[in-house]
Amino acid sequence: MSAGRADARGIVLVVDDSPHTLAMLIDALEDGGLTTLVARDGLAALELLDRIEPDLILLDAVMPGIDGFETCRRIKQRPDMATTPVIFMTGLSDRAHVAEALRAGGVDYVTKPVAPDELIARISVHLVNAQMIADARRALDAAGRAVAALRPDAAASWASPRARSLLGRLPDAAQWRAPLKTWLAAMSREALSQSADLVVATPDGGSLKFIAIGRAVSGDILVRVAAATADPGALLARKLAVSLREGEVLAWLARGKSNRDIAEILGLSPRTITKHVEQILAKLGVENRTSAAALAIRVIDHA
Repeated sequence: MSAGRADARGIVLVVDDSPHTLAMLIDALEDGGLTTLVARDGLAALELLDRIEPDLILLDAVMPGIDGFETCRRIKQRPDMATTPVIFMTGLSDRAHVAEALRAGGVDYVTKPVAPDELIARISVHLVNAQMIADARRALDAAGRAVAALRPDAAASWASPRARSLLGRLPDAAQWRAPLKTWLAAMSREALSQSADLVVATPDGGSLKFIAIGRAVSGDILVRVAAATADPGALLARKLAVSLREGEVLAWLARGKSNRDIAEILGLSPRTITKHVEQILAKLGVENRTSAAALAIRVIDHA
C-alpha cells in the first residue's frame, strides 16, 4: 500500500545499520515524495553532515559504535543543526529509550516495525514546523538582526548570520568564555528584565555587547549581540543626522525606555523629551517610536 505523499517535500537522512530496514524506509520515503540519504552508523552520519544539510533525520536508537543517542547529541552541538528535527526509531520493547531520545535532542519517535503511513505523516508535520522556524530565522537575517541562543557553556546553539559574524571576533578561549558563562549563569537566578548588559573585549581592540532578550524553551538564553560603542548617542547622531541630544534620546529609546525614564536619566523634563522624540520622528521619517527604535538598533548593531 502506498504511504501517501508528504505535505512538505524535503531531504531526509536515514541512519540505520539494518539493510532490511533501510530498504523499507527508502521505498516508503521516496514513495512519499522525499529525497533520501543513507548512513549505516553514527560516525558515517556525522561525516555526511559535514557536506550536506538534510531537512530531517531519521535515526535508529541502537547501533554499533556510537549509538543513536550520542549521535543525536553530537548533531545538536552543531549550530546549523540545532533546529533540524530528529525522529528516533526504537523497538516495541524499548520504550525506556523514548525519554533518553527526547533528552538527546529528538523531537519524536516511531516504533519498529515502522508503519509507512504513520512515518510519512509524522515527517510531514515536523518538516512544516521546521520550515516555519527557518522562515522566522530568515526574517531575522533579512532584518540584519544579530540574535543568538547561548547555552550555559557560552556556546551558541544557533545564531543569525550577523550574530555569527560578530561572535567570530571572539576566540575560543577562557578569557571571554568566563565572563559570558558567569553572566549566563546569573540569568537562571534573576529575571531577564533585571539583568545588566555584558560588554566583552575582543582581541582586535574592540568589544561586543550582549543584551538578554528572552529565554528559549530549551533553557538557552536569547541574546542580541552588538559591536559595543563607547557613545551610542554620538554614533546615532552621526549616522542618522540628528543632534547629539537627539542621538542620546534615541539611544535610550532603542533600549525600551519611556519618555519619563529618559527624562530622569538625562536630567531633563518629560516635556522636553517628548519634543525631542517628535523631532526625531520627523527627521527619520518614521511614524512612531517603535520604528525609530528599530532603526537605531540596526545602526548600533552594524557599527
